[in-house]
Amino acid sequence: MKLNTRKIKANKVSEGKLPLQMLTCYDFQTAQLFNETEVDMLLVGDSLGNVILGYETTVEVTLEEMIVFGAAVKRGAPHKFVIVDMPFGTYNTVEDGLKNATILFQKTKAEAIKIEASNNINIKLIKRLCEVGIPVMGHIGLTPQSVHELGGYYTHGNSDDSAMKLVQQARALEAAGCFSIVLECVTKSLATEITNLLDVPTIGIGAGDKTDGQVLVTNDLLRLGPNQPPKFVEPIANLFHLKKQLISNYLQDKKFNSIEEFNESSIEH
Repeated sequence: MKLNTRKIKANKVSEGKLPLQMLTCYDFQTAQLFNETEVDMLLVGDSLGNVILGYETTVEVTLEEMIVFGAAVKRGAPHKFVIVDMPFGTYNTVEDGLKNATILFQKTKAEAIKIEASNNINIKLIKRLCEVGIPVMGHIGLTPQSVHELGGYYTHGNSDDSAMKLVQQARALEAAGCFSIVLECVTKSLATEITNLLDVPTIGIGAGDKTDGQVLVTNDLLRLGPNQPPKFVEPIANLFHLKKQLISNYLQDKKFNSIEEFNESSIEH
C-alpha cells in the first residue's frame, strides 16, 4: 500500500510501528523493480552525482539533472512514495528555494522533496514550502552539500555543542512542518535521543539502529561500484564483481565461438 505523509508522520517505532525502509533510486528500470517490492519510500538523492554521474561531490548536481532522474523514477514506481533532493545552490534564498522547489515538485511528480537544513534560511523555506503544499523531508547531521564548509565527512554529535545544535535543528525542522527527518552520521546515542524527542519519524543513515527508519544508497547495499562502501553499510551482494564476471564470460565465449566458426569455415573451403 502506497504511503502518504499522514501515515509516515504516524510511523513511530515507540508507538509499535515497524521501522520505515527507504532506498535510493535513480533510474526507470530499477524503479520498476522497487515498485514490486515492500520498500516504503524511494529517495532520488543527489548522491546520483557520485554513483551515476561520476562527480566528486554532490555540489556539482544541477536542478535539471534532479528533474530528469526524479521524473524517470516516478514513472517507474508510480505506486511508491518518492522523495527528490533539492540540489546545491537552488535554495540559497527563500525566494529561489520556493521557485526551484515548485519546479522540481511539479516536473518530477514526486510526493515530496528533501532539503539539507543547515541554517535559518532553510528553516524559513521549509515552513513556506509546507504552507503552499509541498511536503518536505529534513536532513541534518552530515549534510554532503556542505561537506567543504563542514571540513569533510565525519560523525556528528560527539561534543556537547554539536549535540545541542543538532537537537535544536531537529526541533526547528519539526516545527517548520517536516513530515520526517534524516539523521546522517549522527552518534547512536544522540540519534536515539532526537528520535525520542520528536513526534515525526527519524530516518537514520550511519546513525545506529534506534531511529524510526533507515535509508541506504542502493548502489552501496548491492555494491554496484568497484569501491568499498561506507563502513556503516553491510552489502548484501557484490554485483560489480558478478556483472564483471558475467560480461567477461560472455566476451570470452563469443571470441572462442567466433574462432571455431572461422576455423570450420576455412576447412570447408
